[in-house]
Amino acid sequence: MARKAFKLASWTSMALAASGIYLYSNKYLDPNDFGAVRVGRAVATTAVISYDYLTSLRSVPYGSEEYLKLRSKVHLRSARRLCELCCANRGTFIKVGQHLGSLDYLLPEEYTSTLKVLHSQAPQSSMQEVRQVIREDLGKEIHDLFTSFDDTPLGAASLAQVHKAVLRDGRTVAVKVQHPKVQAQSSKDMLLMEVLVLAVKQLFPEFEFMWLVDEAKKNLPLELDFLNEGRNAEKVAQMLKHFDFLKVPRIYWELSTKRVLLMEFVDGGQVNDRDYMERNKIDVNEISRHLGKMYSEMIFVNGFVHCDPHPGNVLVRKHPGTGKAEIILLDHGLYQVLTEEFRLDYCHLWQSLIWTDMKQVQEYSQRLGAGNLYPLFACMLTARSWDSVNRGISQAPVTETEDTEIRNNAANYLPQISQLLNHVPRQMLLIFKTNDLLRGIEAALGTRASASSFLNMSRCCIRALAEHEKKNTCSFLRRTQISCCETFSLWQISLHELMLRVKGLRLPSWAVALLCWLFPALH
Repeated sequence: MARKAFKLASWTSMALAASGIYLYSNKYLDPNDFGAVRVGRAVATTAVISYDYLTSLRSVPYGSEEYLKLRSKVHLRSARRLCELCCANRGTFIKVGQHLGSLDYLLPEEYTSTLKVLHSQAPQSSMQEVRQVIREDLGKEIHDLFTSFDDTPLGAASLAQVHKAVLRDGRTVAVKVQHPKVQAQSSKDMLLMEVLVLAVKQLFPEFEFMWLVDEAKKNLPLELDFLNEGRNAEKVAQMLKHFDFLKVPRIYWELSTKRVLLMEFVDGGQVNDRDYMERNKIDVNEISRHLGKMYSEMIFVNGFVHCDPHPGNVLVRKHPGTGKAEIILLDHGLYQVLTEEFRLDYCHLWQSLIWTDMKQVQEYSQRLGAGNLYPLFACMLTARSWDSVNRGISQAPVTETEDTEIRNNAANYLPQISQLLNHVPRQMLLIFKTNDLLRGIEAALGTRASASSFLNMSRCCIRALAEHEKKNTCSFLRRTQISCCETFSLWQISLHELMLRVKGLRLPSWAVALLCWLFPALH
């Protein structure tokens, strides 16, 4: 214990000294920007959290009821300290905190529920700072570009905020403006986080959190480039143009830069707002189905995935012209491009999970880096218990008891989960985050783990695998055979979906029995 305390003190001193030297050499001495206060706050919070874990649990028998209660209290205290640090240091810290808060079924509930508030507590830049960024990037004052510009932002996030404005030609637009200090602070924030994570690993070797730093270092520069965000928006709009229910706001390139992005203004309610949908007569189940189709297409067919679908980035509305329900997809800064090998293995894995082929579940989980932890990997991916995975995830919806069990396991298996996240392909990390955010939306809408969502996923998997096979054969006969198999498999799924609907119609038992006898494979 004394050795660990000495190690903690040593690492804390080294982190402070290294950060001080780095800051001094780079002339970042403003305590309100990234100076001693900012660095000291991060180091002190990490030290206090580490000390709390080291001392609070040492005298209680591991695994006892008292241990579990005490651990939950330590988790909650630590999560609150971490949340306060993110709010105080802002920028990159809030972004990383939001990422952790979205991992509902991978981290203890005390952390995810506490850090979720960061989505609504992002900092706001002053109008003076907004004018400065627009002046520097567009070379004109706000009044020269717009006939009106709302001082109060529509929303503020960790890296930017969005204002409603009207251009000189009458077009109503959304203006996304980057917080002025984020760009300069981001690389230094990442250096600081890396030092702190390495320090924590020295004290708690069983916890692997370098995956979090690696992901942030890779993705943050992309998210800070608004021209990259504009290109992503146009790419996904073109890729999913066959979905008439999807709206991606148009980008106005003539007034967009790396720090300012002008988009078509589109209004709507957040996707988890059931009251808004009821008031506007929008079918919750239809929205859930559309969302599932959209993301299945992105993940399984195209391998180009919007990885930040929290409710503020996914809006719904009734189309002004047609009156049909429409999904508005915003914030295209964070996308994951999947390699073909990863995408196909992931398709095979989900097919195995949906149709309960446990031998292939093991094979494809291990191909994706899970090793002997493949049961845990399958549970993390589906947010279902191992019993449910073995019985078939499409057979029954998630119960409250099972959901509680999964959340408790996130705390009980945290060392194994962190080890797994450190070993799976980096592409999988944002997929986990995306899955958990989508499940959160489904839970809010009351549509989680519906059979139709699994069937839509299966359709996309079948199409993706068939397309890959056809692309890799020169034989016309073989391509025809693959197409026939694909058509038959899709027909089977449609028939299975019909059976589920028939069962839901409360037909006489003899009619259901007759259909089950006619199609035994689909029962």
